[in-house]
Amino acid sequence: MSELRDMAPEPAAPGAGEPSCEPSSHASHESAPHESSSHPATPSATPASRKPLARRAGADPVKALMHRHRALCERAVDPLEIAAGLEAHGVTDRTAARFRHRDVFSLAEEMYARVPRDEETRSTENAATAGPDAPGAHAGWAALALLPGALCAAVVVGVRLTDGRPRLLIATVGVLTVFLGLRLALRRGPLRAASDTSSGTRAWTGWLLAYAVLGDGLLNAGLDGGPHGPWPLATASALALALAYAPAAWCAHLLSVRARGKLAASRGLADFADSVRPVLLTVPTLFLCALAALLALCGAALGEPAAYAAAGSLGALLLLARLLTVHGFTRAPALALGAAGAIEVIALVTVFASRLPGCSFLAVPVGTVVDASGPGAVPGLACGLAALALLIHSTRTLTRASAHAAPSGAP
Repeated sequence: MSELRDMAPEPAAPGAGEPSCEPSSHASHESAPHESSSHPATPSATPASRKPLARRAGADPVKALMHRHRALCERAVDPLEIAAGLEAHGVTDRTAARFRHRDVFSLAEEMYARVPRDEETRSTENAATAGPDAPGAHAGWAALALLPGALCAAVVVGVRLTDGRPRLLIATVGVLTVFLGLRLALRRGPLRAASDTSSGTRAWTGWLLAYAVLGDGLLNAGLDGGPHGPWPLATASALALALAYAPAAWCAHLLSVRARGKLAASRGLADFADSVRPVLLTVPTLFLCALAALLALCGAALGEPAAYAAAGSLGALLLLARLLTVHGFTRAPALALGAAGAIEVIALVTVFASRLPGCSFLAVPVGTVVDASGPGAVPGLACGLAALALLIHSTRTLTRASAHAAPSGAP
């Protein structure tokens, strides 16, 4: 998909980009008097000799459009990819009517059928189309999706069974191991992005995860005049979020498969957007249900309260941000993650800055929220508002055909 968005239209002769269906002889009428006066006896300079050329160019507007989007037509593995690429370049159903087609999908089918292909190209296209749906194609990334949760469970057990310096060593090595396992899992499957995320996005994601483990205890200690020593860690939230990577991957796969099916069945861009929007709203809902169940199980197993608001909103934010990134929309996730992380930073800074002389008022807003709903309300509000903004944004971006032109998660 990144190739479709980055592809610039090739230069074409005037009138080649989305020409009208009727032939135009404007240039012929302009130049005819001048040429006939200077070369009256030259047959090639008469308007009649150029009229058939203009008629042939106007009689086949689809050919001119194919010339403009030649690279798109040659690289496409099916008509759906051409339709998505045309939509990304601003071609709508109304534009398709100028080319004597009822919608963009019908226009794309003709363009795909008219591209010459040899047997080798067809076999390559068939392999690319059938690859992600072949039996056993999901086994690799499905196994890797369980890796972050398994590693985190081993680290949590090690931390709870040790004390002192060994505990610190296990925690440090464990965090690094879980990070590497997560990076490995993100290289395969439906959560794999075509291009790597920016360093700012990775930094804010790391901060949000660190706050989910350490932030509530540190915030409580700061409001109580501390910290006076080690504060409690939210290991249940960390374990539940790590285990939730597997359902997140399957939810992303569900969105990809259903959207691809809707794309094949739709007969217009508006029809596709209306049909895929319920699927887009169902995917985060299913993930939140799975995450809530994991939070309850981990909390009961580790004897900790289940942080539904804080961890649940963070999980939803991370899922929506990754879905947008996978489908090529990176700016909105970076802004949302940065905004949520900045709110958490400001909350901690104001609490500790309130200890300065005459600055006690700085802790009043955070203290009011914590007294009303507990320390988990701060990350819950920050991540919840950011996740809601991304959900609204995704209903306008992930309902485009160009966002689902190629199956995501292909190895």
